[in-house]
Amino acid sequence: MSTLHQVAESKWSPALRGFLGLKRYLLRRPVTLALALSMVSFAAFWAAQRTANVSMIDLMVYRAEGWTVRNGYDLYSMRATYADLPATYPPFAALLFLPLTLLDVADMRGAATFVNLGLLVVLVHLSLRLLGRPRHVPRGAAALGIASLVVWCEPVWTTLRYGQINLLLAALVLWDLTRRAGHRWAGVGIGVAAGIKLTPALFAVFLALYGLVHGWRRLRHTGRTRELWNPWLRQAAVATVTFLATALLSALVLPRDSRRFWGGAVFQSDRVGRTEITDNQSLSGVAARLLHTGEPSWLWMGLAFLVAVLGLGTAVTAALAGERGLPHATAWAAVACAVTTLLISPISWSHHWVWCLPLLLLLGAEAQRRGSRRWLAATLLTGLVFCSYALWWVPRDANASHPPELHQNGAQMLLSACYPLVGTAFLVLAAVVALRTLRAPR
Repeated sequence: MSTLHQVAESKWSPALRGFLGLKRYLLRRPVTLALALSMVSFAAFWAAQRTANVSMIDLMVYRAEGWTVRNGYDLYSMRATYADLPATYPPFAALLFLPLTLLDVADMRGAATFVNLGLLVVLVHLSLRLLGRPRHVPRGAAALGIASLVVWCEPVWTTLRYGQINLLLAALVLWDLTRRAGHRWAGVGIGVAAGIKLTPALFAVFLALYGLVHGWRRLRHTGRTRELWNPWLRQAAVATVTFLATALLSALVLPRDSRRFWGGAVFQSDRVGRTEITDNQSLSGVAARLLHTGEPSWLWMGLAFLVAVLGLGTAVTAALAGERGLPHATAWAAVACAVTTLLISPISWSHHWVWCLPLLLLLGAEAQRRGSRRWLAATLLTGLVFCSYALWWVPRDANASHPPELHQNGAQMLLSACYPLVGTAFLVLAAVVALRTLRAPR
């Protein structure tokens, strides 16, 4: 048969024989094939962003922060771009933005896009490592192939459109959470991420809570007080010390800006943006649109407190369930903590939801492990939400004195709350999965 096939193949045109040879070559080398696919997808993405003439407005603000620090001006009085945007991150972030001042705008935009695409591959790779997947394909090939698809989902598109740092923050956190327990530097990534933007600090709180519960359970079992100290408490301590080091460095280099930030600017959520606009995919935005007001303080604070308790409790329960054999327990805990952070934050722009990538991979891994059509349907539906850009289907005008978001009907409210709804559903699902594991016989 092989001889007949060779004879038939010899009659094909050289172009066809070359194509089939290339096909066989690529199929035998999955990393090369995945790299080729990702390069095609990334090139198309780059062209689409340039055609759309994206502003990378947040990247321009970061560059302005770097110039402000470089010239010794007041960081939190600065306003940048046509939108008159202020600095909102801790002063440590402005120190990291200093290298942006060494590039012209065109080079800076190109470099930022290139780095963010690389960080997307890193984030997918770390998410797969968190899940222990895949088992039959090189992880690098899987990461490149998946990244070539998810680059088109709304949170990633918007992250690169604005030149945001969300992928960097998520990668720093997952870099920590995928290290072996007790690693000397475990916690540094979370601490640095919290120094750049405060919200990742909730991961240190989760690690501390889990470490305390785990240590107490071990103490009750063994009666030895040294069991109270464990790798998770150590990781939380390292993250805390690292975060404090970033604040101390900023205080030494930028004392005036540090006093301004920690003395009041950190509590001024209105500096970040308007609560009620569709871009805000946190509970505060949902509450504002539901109540038709820009200041939903009482409802948001109540919801945020309940979700914080539920979310952190779910993350700790999932981690404990891992001791009882819950597959992907660390991933359940990490994504539950990330979703909790996004929900309870005063402002969570849609591009902050790049955590949808590990969430989708977790659901997909569970669907594959269980062989369940319901889990597969849930995975596909979740992916559709994040890839449909549905939250932008509602009337919106961020510059209007009375934005349309304050006058939404029921259907529009559902569309503009799609990410918080998915996040809440995930927390409920994670809690059910973890509790079932803990209640099952050993």
